[in-house]
Order: sequence, then C-alpha cells, then structure tokens
Amino acid sequence: MLAALAQWDASVLLWIQENVRCGLLSAILVPWSKLGNAGFIWILLSVLLLLIPKTRKAGTAALLAMLLSLIFTNGIIKHLAARQRPWLVVEGLVPLLAEPDPNSFPSGHTAAAMACAVAWLKTLPVRWGRVLAMVGAVLMGLSRLYVGVHFPTDVLVGAVLGAVYACVVLALIAWWERKKTQSFPQE
Repeated sequence: MLAALAQWDASVLLWIQENVRCGLLSAILVPWSKLGNAGFIWILLSVLLLLIPKTRKAGTAALLAMLLSLIFTNGIIKHLAARQRPWLVVEGLVPLLAEPDPNSFPSGHTAAAMACAVAWLKTLPVRWGRVLAMVGAVLMGLSRLYVGVHFPTDVLVGAVLGAVYACVVLALIAWWERKKTQSFPQE
C-alpha cells in the first residue's frame, strides 16, 4: 500500500514536470512559492490585518494558527517523519528551487498557508478577502508540487494540518470571547 502511494506521488511530480511546467507558470509559481519561505507572505498580511480594527481578529487568528504550524509541522512532525525531498528519491525529477531543509513531510509552506486561509475564511469581514485567501493557499500548495520540492501527500497532509490548527485557534478564540462576555457583561 505505501509502495503504491509512493509510486503515485512520484508519478504525479514527473507528470507535472513533463506536461505542466512552462515559462509563464514558472514566472508565477516559483516566486509565489518563495514568498511562502518562513511564512513571509502570510505573516506580513496577518500583521497588516492587525492594524485595522475590523480585521484584527483575522490577523490574530492567523498568526496563532501559524505559530501552531511552526511548532508542530516544522518543529516536530517534519523531523519525526524525516521523509526525503522528492528530487533525492525520484529519478529524473529536477527541482526549480533549492530547499535547504532535507525533510519533505508535511509541507510547512502549505500548512502555514492553509492555517491562514481557514482562519481568514472564518474571520475576515469581506467575502473577496476570504476567497483570495483560499485561492492563495491552494496556489501555495500547488506551487510546492510545481517546483518539485514536495510530494502530493506532503501537500495534502500540510493542508489538513493547517486547517486543523486554524480550527483549534478559532475554537480557542470563541471560548475566550464567551468567557470574556460572561466575566464582564456589557450593558
């Protein structure tokens, strides 16, 4: 079963390399993937959201969800799984980016992006912002496949973990807001 999954993972990446990669997509997806390094784009956008009273909750939720992602995805799970990067094990795969971290599973870029997107999906006051957040997160995951630095299962698990982190944070925020309202009733 695991061997079949590993074969599928490899075949998807080789198919992308042979059938999808082109100059136009590389000009878009390589820089987009780089913007996810260390969560840069997501941290920047979340900090900007903190500056606006209407979106402060969205910024806070996203930053807290990314903190969980940093601790669990990048700090613990990645090192425990110690799955090698695709180009190290898939013959003929050429990555478009250099990744200094040798561990592939799960995708930290995707986990951070999805953590933000789900947090924003539930807290941003404008629909277009929620849609753009989700599109950006999905593109981040796809970009990691496109550049050849993650297997599809890395990206899928990263997306699920990011969504879980956001849901945990949103539940904690809702609990805090209920507790605050009960402790300090407004008149």
